[in-house]
Amino acid sequence: MAGASIAVAAPAAGAGAPGRVAGGNRKVLPGFGLTLGYTLVYLSLIVLIPLSALVLKTFSLTGAQFWAAVSSPRVLAAYRLTFGASLVAALVNVVMGLLVAWVLVRYSFPFKKLVDALVDLPFALPTAVAGISLTALLANNGWLGQYLEPLGIQLAFNARGVVIALIFIGLPFVVRTVQPVLEDTERELEEAAMSLGATRWQTFTQVIFPAIAPALLTGFAMAFARAIGEYGSVIFIAGNVPMVSEITPLIIIGKLEQYDYAGATAVATVMLLFSFILLLVINGLQAWQRKRSGGA
Repeated sequence: MAGASIAVAAPAAGAGAPGRVAGGNRKVLPGFGLTLGYTLVYLSLIVLIPLSALVLKTFSLTGAQFWAAVSSPRVLAAYRLTFGASLVAALVNVVMGLLVAWVLVRYSFPFKKLVDALVDLPFALPTAVAGISLTALLANNGWLGQYLEPLGIQLAFNARGVVIALIFIGLPFVVRTVQPVLEDTERELEEAAMSLGATRWQTFTQVIFPAIAPALLTGFAMAFARAIGEYGSVIFIAGNVPMVSEITPLIIIGKLEQYDYAGATAVATVMLLFSFILLLVINGLQAWQRKRSGGA
């Protein structure tokens, strides 16, 4: 029996070695060194080299030129619209995404699978098609906009249209982040809380919400990050009026069309910095979520 225990434990001892498959030395893919080399080369070609070229092009500007390019009144107005609309859209998606995820997890109803598939539609739908569809719906002569126009409500060709487009493309990020966490939440805890006299609101705030809060924050950060860089679905419904409804990606495209490559890369570098910070936040939230799940 002792010999058998040693034989079983021996493979497990090397399971943590780099490039070794747990349970033996047989490898499905090439060794650790080779796969790591391919990984670094691929990431360098696809990600690091293009981003390095972006930053290096920005260095062709002096400090004063860089500041002038990224802080002009038109660019600042685009920043305010881009980040403000992205924040509002992400906050809306946190609430509505949680409700959609709750319905999909906790209730059974006809065509549930169809509704579940529709959540992923913004992932598969080309963003330009989404923008055209929203414009056809919300424009003054659109299917819905023609009835809102007499009431003085205009949802297209202004900042409201930008927010609506960003809500559309950001909803799946919240739903798909919160949904698996809700599925893993133990309903016995909710039943125990209610049996002890807790109200529905107390059960939600003290039992359910603490369990899903990390996933909800992660979904918010992902929706916010996705909205900041959105272009295709926004340009058709925004109106693109300078200082009013012009988003930052459109500023970059405009500078490229004017052959102002240094100015375009300067604005793009600012957006890259914010995107990198958001990625760090998202990774931190995901690590926190895993830690809480492991501790539970």
